[in-house]
Amino acid sequence: MADWNDTSRNAQRMGSVPRAGGDVAGRAGYDEGLRKHMLSIYNYMTSGILLTGIVALLAFSTGVAETIHFTALRWVVGLSPLAIVFAMSFGANRFSTATLQLMFWGFATLMGLSLSSIFLVYTGGSIATTFFATAAAFAGLSLYGYTTKRSLSGMGSFLIMGVIGLIVAMVINLFLQSPAFHYAISFIGVLIFAGLTAYDTQRLKTEYEYLRSTEFAGKAVVLGALSLYLDFINMFQFLLSFLGNRE
Repeated sequence: MADWNDTSRNAQRMGSVPRAGGDVAGRAGYDEGLRKHMLSIYNYMTSGILLTGIVALLAFSTGVAETIHFTALRWVVGLSPLAIVFAMSFGANRFSTATLQLMFWGFATLMGLSLSSIFLVYTGGSIATTFFATAAAFAGLSLYGYTTKRSLSGMGSFLIMGVIGLIVAMVINLFLQSPAFHYAISFIGVLIFAGLTAYDTQRLKTEYEYLRSTEFAGKAVVLGALSLYLDFINMFQFLLSFLGNRE
C-alpha cells in the first residue's frame, strides 16, 4: 500500500503528529485513542468477514456458486477483488474515507461470491472447523503482534517476498498439477500469513502514532481492516486446502 505508507513516513519526518506525551494524562489519552483505533479496525475486518460468509452461503444455497464455478464468470469474480485491493492501496490518498468504505464492502461482497465455490469442493464440517481454527490462530497471532515488545519490522520484507514466491509457485503448479507441491504450497502459505497477521497488527499499532491527528486517520482504519482481512482469508484458504475434507 504505497500511498498509505508514504503518508505515514511523511508525517513522521515532518513532525506533524506529536508523539505520545510523557505525562500520565497524556499517555492515558494516547492509549485510549489507540484502543479505539484498533477496535475500529477489528470491527471493520470482522464485519467484512461476516459479510463475505453470508454472501458465500447465499450464493451456494441459491445455485449461484455453481454458475460462477463452472463458467467463465469464475475469472471475473475471482479477479475483481484483486482489482479493488490495488485501487484502494495505490489510490488511498485520492479517495475519500466514504469511498474507501464502499470499496471495502464491495470487495467483501465479491470475495463472498468468489469463495462460495468452496462449498462445492469441501464438506461443510471441514469448512466450519477450519474457519474456527483460523479465527483462534488469528486472535492469538494478532494479540502477540499487539503486545510484544520485540520489533517485527524485519519480518515485513521477508514475508512479502514469501508471498511473491508463493504466487509464482501456485502458477507453476497450475501446469504441474502436483498434489505434493500443492500441499507444500498450502503449508507454507499458512506460515506466511500467520507471520503477516502478527506483523500487520504491530505495524498498524505503530502507525497510529503518526496518523492519529491527520485527515488520513479514518482512511487508515479501512485500509488496516483490509490488511487484516486479507491475512485472515488467505490463512483460512491455505489451511482449508491443507486440511479440508473434500466432497
